Amino acid sequence: MEANPILMAKITVSVVIGRFIVLLMQLYNLLVLKPKLLRAKLQRQGIRGPSPSFFFGNIPEMKRIQLQVHSTPKTTATKEYDHPDAITHYWPSTLFPHLEQWRNEYGPIFFYASGNIQLLYITDPEMVKKISLRTSLSLGKPSYLSKDRGPLLGQGILSSNGPIWAHQRKIIAPELYIDKVKGMVNLMVDSTASMLRSWESRIENEGGIAEIEIIEDFRSLFTDIISRASMWKLEEEINSMILKVVKQRTEASYEKDLLEMILEGAKSNNGYYGPSTDSSRDKFIVDNCKSIYFAGYETTAITASWSLMLLAAHPEWQARARAEVLEIVRDSLPDANMLRNMKTLTMVIQETLRLYPPVTFVVREALEDITFQDIMISKGINIITPQAYMPFGLGSCVCVGQHFTMIELKVILSLILSKFCFSLSPAYQHSPTFRLVIVPEHGVTLRVRTT
Repeated sequence: MEANPILMAKITVSVVIGRFIVLLMQLYNLLVLKPKLLRAKLQRQGIRGPSPSFFFGNIPEMKRIQLQVHSTPKTTATKEYDHPDAITHYWPSTLFPHLEQWRNEYGPIFFYASGNIQLLYITDPEMVKKISLRTSLSLGKPSYLSKDRGPLLGQGILSSNGPIWAHQRKIIAPELYIDKVKGMVNLMVDSTASMLRSWESRIENEGGIAEIEIIEDFRSLFTDIISRASMWKLEEEINSMILKVVKQRTEASYEKDLLEMILEGAKSNNGYYGPSTDSSRDKFIVDNCKSIYFAGYETTAITASWSLMLLAAHPEWQARARAEVLEIVRDSLPDANMLRNMKTLTMVIQETLRLYPPVTFVVREALEDITFQDIMISKGINIITPQAYMPFGLGSCVCVGQHFTMIELKVILSLILSKFCFSLSPAYQHSPTFRLVIVPEHGVTLRVRTT
């Protein structure tokens, strides 16, 4: 029996229309209904926030407030004769003015929307502490961040949740305990020495004082592979490079280090990446190498740069820190015990981390309904907390690399202070900007001479 073409056409049209209606309903639920229900649950508990627009949420209002702030004339150049207090460190009011305005209007806890993503902004200290110290897996990294940074970090420790994250942390954290990191000091000293020799050469060639843009030198010190901005373009090349090193490791005998522990962790990933195959093991290795690379590269380079900027702007503190370093180190190179006794230098680093924290906000998504201080937070809400002095976080999610970072910064800064004096270049423009971390938009240029 021959099919009726008209009937078939009607059926096809009906199917297409039906699927289109289903798609519209799904979009309505995703973009309108679900966000509205999440906001309504918060509103019933007395929490307020700005009214969002359809599809874009509060993004138009954010841009309007930022435009108002940025249209105000300001002087950014910092001349040699300027007093250091002329450099303002309160960058949140210019980078995130919408958050400051909404906090003044709605109180320490408010909600807003970025597109269809619902964010609960919390500045209440006690609540922030309880959220940070929570040990259950009901709070995790936001799904939207995991998608955005997938090519950069894969499913490594910086972007994973639940059992995958717990397994990765169990493998990586022990290799970054303080006793292990102390054994890496000599390697850090050797790496830094090469950069300092290049500075000495430039100073000699330029007549005793050289203007040095330090951020790029620090980035080269920590890694000369690629910048964070272009990593996603080179994903295949990076994966290939990491796996090439892994192949060399597996074919030779090495003393156990962090990479060796990641290799062993890949063999026992318990199917978190799917069936245990060569591909899943490779993914475990590559994702975590990327995470460690990013966490230890950009953030440390920027923190070291801000530290030198502050010391250059405050010569009295530079002199105090240098005197301490020279008294402790004398004619030798710093070791772990010496670094522990550098109290003034530790204070300088801690103040830098307070003023310019490497992590500006911590965002956590409620993976199930949870309650904090009588506030019920529904599954799907993203909790955002600003960082005051919690540069490495708190609780079970505290940064596994905090000891490594602190010792690395002490090594680099102590060696620089022992060999050089420096001041801000007249060309320095103080303009912090947000690019995943707070960075100097125009770099940090110092006038450097030997001591």
